[in-house]
Amino acid sequence: MEIPQEQGRIRDPEQHTCSRCGAKLNFAPGAEALECPYCGSESRIARASGPIAELDYRDFLEKALSERESSEAKRVQCRKCGAETTVPPESLAGVCPFCGANMVFSGGLSRLIRPESLLPFKIAGKEAFGRFQRWIRGLWFAPNRLKQHARSEGNLTGVYVPFWTYDCIATTAYRGERGDHYYTTESHTAIVNGRSVPRTRTVRHTRWSHASGTVRNSFDDILVPASKSLPVGYLQILEPWDLPSLVPYADEYLSGFRAESYQVPLTEGFEAAKGAMAPFIESSMRRDIGGDEQRIHSARTQYENITFKYILLPVWLSAYRFRDKVYRILINARTGEVRGERPYSAWKIAGAVAAGLVVIGIVIVIASVAQ
Repeated sequence: MEIPQEQGRIRDPEQHTCSRCGAKLNFAPGAEALECPYCGSESRIARASGPIAELDYRDFLEKALSERESSEAKRVQCRKCGAETTVPPESLAGVCPFCGANMVFSGGLSRLIRPESLLPFKIAGKEAFGRFQRWIRGLWFAPNRLKQHARSEGNLTGVYVPFWTYDCIATTAYRGERGDHYYTTESHTAIVNGRSVPRTRTVRHTRWSHASGTVRNSFDDILVPASKSLPVGYLQILEPWDLPSLVPYADEYLSGFRAESYQVPLTEGFEAAKGAMAPFIESSMRRDIGGDEQRIHSARTQYENITFKYILLPVWLSAYRFRDKVYRILINARTGEVRGERPYSAWKIAGAVAAGLVVIGIVIVIASVAQ
């Protein structure tokens, strides 16, 4: 039985207030504390003791959503990009973090599954903004509107993106063939200076023999994006993530940021994890067969001791609209690595081409005069 899904939703966590001035506290990236933006006071986050729990995959599938820890939020869908998000019940309007469109909130309340662990934000907003600007400045032929967009720090949104991680032992029984190379010397005739001359050459052959066996592979923390609101390719190139630094989930880490719940079901995520494991399993079968070449005719894999984690990873996100297309820029909020899409200015490209032609013309004129 698959877990009921709460798809593509963003929620804000419980608010924490300053004991001195009553303002809303925000999580301070790089610190284990909430910080008041007005009086500067800090409140330490009490981290849960013990290791991060790995949940049993099959046992979890048998449990109902009602047995999981959950929270309430208002549901809204962006009319521009279709992303479904959630906001606190008292919210009336806002901006979609995935495409930058304005939204008016309506709809009922939804129950959201809570994650088990997360990587807290390590890169603060100002540092992320600086990296964002340097990335923009390094783009050739970027539209002026994009550079104007990069001038406002408010165009960066801190979002926790959902991921699944999977551990398992994969046992694979295979049947195939082993190819061993051997060499023979053959005689042939070559034409040298118009005459036939006897020659010899070495020819490689392959001797094939039946092969079968069983290989066993252990996998740890196969990472699968659980979001469909962002391009999977960009999420993957933000890797690597320092997963050993995961901390148990606490609402305090989300204070001042937003968090998306998973859109990819647990079982669908495991199918994606199988795809990630497949090349390693094939390599282990070929090593087991040995020889110089291998042919694999059939393979059957059993996955055992499957465990998983539902985690949140921190991303600074900017969505920029240019000529009715959305361009997204992502920053790994642990390493500061920037990745994204970019538009090109046709006018700037045309201007560069024209300037190049003028320079070539001048060179030709000078060369003609010199002659």
